[in-house]
This record gives sequence, structure tokens and C-alpha cells, in this order.
Amino acid sequence: MSKHPSNALVTNRTARRDYHIIDSIETGIELRGTEVKSLRDRRANLTESFARIDDGELVLVNLHISPYDKGNRFNVDPLRPRKLLVHKNEILRLQAQTDEKGMTLIPLKLYLKRGLIKVELGVAKGKFQYDKREDIKKREHSREIEKAVSRVNQRGRRGI
Repeated sequence: MSKHPSNALVTNRTARRDYHIIDSIETGIELRGTEVKSLRDRRANLTESFARIDDGELVLVNLHISPYDKGNRFNVDPLRPRKLLVHKNEILRLQAQTDEKGMTLIPLKLYLKRGLIKVELGVAKGKFQYDKREDIKKREHSREIEKAVSRVNQRGRRGI
């Protein structure tokens, strides 16, 4: 079985823990040189990255794509801002959503779609500490229920 079964190259594992995801959108990304090869090797980090709208363009900031090993002089700055490719009306919609207090744009994952690298961008609102605690309690409660159901099912199979 494959180590990475989905087409996701890199996922932002802390995004759903730290943010409420309100909406998501698929965007293209402008890459240079050997960045595509580094992404196909899954050598990128999304945890500190975010998107913002500068002069009517959507830009992804703090996405770290490690330099390609065999890239020599063709490698570019790993933390350079990268333009995201979306239609103008989508940029206006995202601008309206992020103008609300506490809303931000964060990348959820980078993935391949028909040979092109896409970014799933989420409109998100930060979670408070008590929200995170509530999520942990819900997870633990559902695990306990699943364990109890499996114990009951095992007793039924044994004929007791």
C-alpha cells in the first residue's frame, strides 16, 4: 500500500485544530523552476503560511518549499511570496469574507489535480482555547462510545 494514498502532497495539520473553517476554495499556484519537483517530493511546510490580498492579487505568504537537491542555481528563495491564481470575482468574494473581524485565509493542503498543483484555501476564524478543549472532550466521548459498542458486539459474537 502507498505511503501517501491520496493526491495530497502537503497538508496543514494544525489548521483544523486552530481554526474554524468557514469556506474553502481551490486555487492554482504560480511556481518557478524546481519548486514543482520539491513539492512532488513532499518537501514543503504549510503550518505558518497564510494568504492575503495585495493590490487585487491573492498572494500566499510564508509557504516554505525546500530547495530541490539537484537544482543548483535554479533554486529560488524557499519563503518567497507566491501568487495564487483565481478569478477576479472570487478575489472580491474572499476580500468581503476576510474584511470581517477575526477572519483570515489559510492554506489547508497542496495537491495534484490532472498534473497541476492546486492549493485548497480556507476562510477561517481562529479558535479560542476553550473551543479546543471542547473539541478534545467530544473526541474522547465518541471514542468511549465506540469502545463500549465494540465490547457489546464482541460479547454477542461469543454467544454469551
